Amino acid sequence: MRNLLNKEKFIALLHDGMSLMVGGFLTNGTPEGLIDLVVESNVKNLTIICNDGGYPDKGVGRLVANNQVKKVIASHIGTNPVIGTMMQENKIEVELVPQGTLAERIRAYGAGLGGVLTPTGLDTLVQEGKQIIEVKGKKYLLEEALGADMALIGGAIADNYGNLKYNKTMRNFNPIMATACEVVVCEPKRIIDEIDPEHVITPHPFVDYILVGEYCD
Repeated sequence: MRNLLNKEKFIALLHDGMSLMVGGFLTNGTPEGLIDLVVESNVKNLTIICNDGGYPDKGVGRLVANNQVKKVIASHIGTNPVIGTMMQENKIEVELVPQGTLAERIRAYGAGLGGVLTPTGLDTLVQEGKQIIEVKGKKYLLEEALGADMALIGGAIADNYGNLKYNKTMRNFNPIMATACEVVVCEPKRIIDEIDPEHVITPHPFVDYILVGEYCD
């Protein structure tokens, strides 16, 4: 297995003010062990990019509850009333992005593109402050590509080479986030000897570190 990581080495990678992409959909496929360690590190002023706000006691919601987050970029926060309350009290900044747009912004960054053109959000609050581009008589919003310092990837089955496939619906945002960050850390559900190349979703060059130990079966 390449680039194995333990608790101490992972915490050493974290720093105040960094941006983290966190995989998962309503905490399905979210790397809870890695979030445990971010909580333990007590780094501050984080920007969290995720599909949703999780729950007060699960997923990225625990980072918010621990006052480690300055900004959340997500498609919805309705399952976590703590984020809503903190937003209303101006204790945290929230940028809501339509789910498809969020996925495409991340995918664009991973592909080396500057952004994507989409009609989603025209004539709504989503449009505010964004460039409108007309193509063949139709208007689109320019949504800029979105990357981060580190991706925390969950829901995966890893092999001894560091390749990943995903456990059913735990796939969700994890594969695209693995392409869009400077450092990618995976907390696999299982490690097996080898994954059939036809089944690899995230090839090992995208994966910088794999956390092992008590967080992996």
